[in-house]
Amino acid sequence: MSEFNIRVYGICIVRGKLLVCDERVQGIEMTKFPGGGLEQGEGTRDCLIRELKEETQAEIEVLEHVYTTDYYQPSVFDAKQQVIAIYYAFSFLTTPPPVFSTRPFDFTKGEAGNAISFRWLDLKELSPEQFTFPIDKRVAELIRLHPESSIGR
Repeated sequence: MSEFNIRVYGICIVRGKLLVCDERVQGIEMTKFPGGGLEQGEGTRDCLIRELKEETQAEIEVLEHVYTTDYYQPSVFDAKQQVIAIYYAFSFLTTPPPVFSTRPFDFTKGEAGNAISFRWLDLKELSPEQFTFPIDKRVAELIRLHPESSIGR
């Protein structure tokens, strides 16, 4: 019997740019949407608010539900786990939004171990191949195909 790993991610688009997260975990570098794991007793919207506060120190507003995994996806890190990923559009409550990098994996110089950085990707250059995980690739393709949607407004 497999375990479920519930992940909650955010989609933020500001002025034609999409916010992505670069991380190094256990020596593996990955590009993904901002967010993380749901904790026991936590709602999915509250999870996204907590994760973004922890990772960016910024307050956000969760807008609308965008996508939930509707197929079987084993975890890249533990094949016994089934990943269920939930994506919401969100906006920053600060205006203008926080300033992040434009370079991939822009970690603090000399940073060892786990690291995290955020950057804005131009929607015109968005490609699923820029993401590490299969579900994120699918969501990136949905955004690429429907850039006029209300995601992130």
